[in-house]
Amino acid sequence: MLYLDSIGLDLFSLINDHPPIVCASLDDIKSTVDFLYSMGFTALEFCRICGMCPEILNSRVSDIVPVFTFLLREARVDGSDLRRVVNRRPRLLACNVKNRLRPTLYFLQSIGISEVNKHTNLLSCSVEEKLIPRIDYLEKIGFSKRDAVSMVRRFPQLFNHSIKDNLEPKFNYFVVEMGRELRELKEFPQYFSFSLENRIKPRHQCCVEKGVCFPLPIMLKTTEAKFHGRLEVCCNSSGPLRTSPLWCTNCDVNSK
Repeated sequence: MLYLDSIGLDLFSLINDHPPIVCASLDDIKSTVDFLYSMGFTALEFCRICGMCPEILNSRVSDIVPVFTFLLREARVDGSDLRRVVNRRPRLLACNVKNRLRPTLYFLQSIGISEVNKHTNLLSCSVEEKLIPRIDYLEKIGFSKRDAVSMVRRFPQLFNHSIKDNLEPKFNYFVVEMGRELRELKEFPQYFSFSLENRIKPRHQCCVEKGVCFPLPIMLKTTEAKFHGRLEVCCNSSGPLRTSPLWCTNCDVNSK
């Protein structure tokens, strides 16, 4: 405990989050610390990594080396990008290559996500407990298997979203309040990445008040200034033509 305190770790938080640390070998901890420092991680980065995934302190160097090897050789992470990848998802270092990282890599590749090195945060996820249930949920709400896979392939971050706290409430709002079609979600799965309370609801309500119906990307991706600017243009002129990017199929701007 004195050693961990000497390298800047918060002992109370560490013990509270990961009680087994009190039984860890001092020699193993020192070896792990020295190894990560040798890989170029700073003291500040190391403290942050341990704060996010204290299990690393119970890992041996012999457990961590295969993870780095896997990331470089199999996940095709560039050596210069290794620190950023680990800092973004420290839990990777506490995962078993054979039982977790490699199966997840193969699954992601099997559904068409070829550049897994751009989505390494997903490698620590369980295929059975997290990835497949998201695809199953998309099928449950009406998408075909092919369309569900296409959506997560185009926007892999969908795998990171909670079904109960994110996907369900946003989908319910999309269908009940917005009254829009599944086709739009298929084309723009990024919809689920926007805040329901701070972005989706306010902008949809503005559109309803102004009698305008924008395609999802225009409604959600634009800055506040551009969004309200588009609203003013639509309200101070005739409705958008069908050939206009402001036109949304099945949305009648004159009937709202």
